[in-house]
Amino acid sequence: MSAIVSETAPGHWPMIFIIDDDEAIARIVERSLKEFEFSVESFRDGTSVLRRLQVKRPDLCIVDLGLPDIDGLELVRKINELANCGVLILTGRGQTIDRVMGLELGADDYVVKPFEPRELVARVRSILRRRRVGDAAVPSQRRYASFSSWALDCAANILHSPDGSEHILGTAEAMVLRAFLQRPHQILTREQLIGQRDLSPLDRSIDVRISRIRRKLEVDPQNPKIIKTVYGAGYMLMAAVTWS
Repeated sequence: MSAIVSETAPGHWPMIFIIDDDEAIARIVERSLKEFEFSVESFRDGTSVLRRLQVKRPDLCIVDLGLPDIDGLELVRKINELANCGVLILTGRGQTIDRVMGLELGADDYVVKPFEPRELVARVRSILRRRRVGDAAVPSQRRYASFSSWALDCAANILHSPDGSEHILGTAEAMVLRAFLQRPHQILTREQLIGQRDLSPLDRSIDVRISRIRRKLEVDPQNPKIIKTVYGAGYMLMAAVTWS
């Protein structure tokens, strides 16, 4: 089996995979990213990028939902299973249900076409910056966090339940849970949890991610005991955390 190559090694520019069957759109995105010194590979279907992910890991994937061979939402799920990378959905599907489903499946951001190329680049950079901050916040010697009979493997994004089962978290979910674990018993704002300033009041992505985490952790997600909502302020992890 071929070794998987990571483009995050020193000396590499961030690697972005573009998955879009519209060649004109893909060229615009590729040209805009290259202007800011990103490395880019483009794919016209989901099968091709899944094959490529077996041997090469990007820093982020930009995914269109209207692909010819696989539903884009299903592709987002598979990317999160195969690669520890950021995901930005770029699509003409602007319905709320698609946006919510995309974020539920682990996408870091959702952009509706038509789009402003410079704004897209800014969103890519924001995702990569948040991921770097999240990775740096958990030193290698503090890989495992234990809380309320649960444990998170921060390097592999695997959540271990009290009964011994494992849940693979999407990158966005793992970043939010790590933020809680680094600061238990503290009120964290939505901006702190997502690592972004000036978050729009209409942006519900953090709420979607917390809802997903609660469905895994809580006996009754509608009456949470581990992650509490502090109305008008943010959220708080109500558990002691030990690191190893």
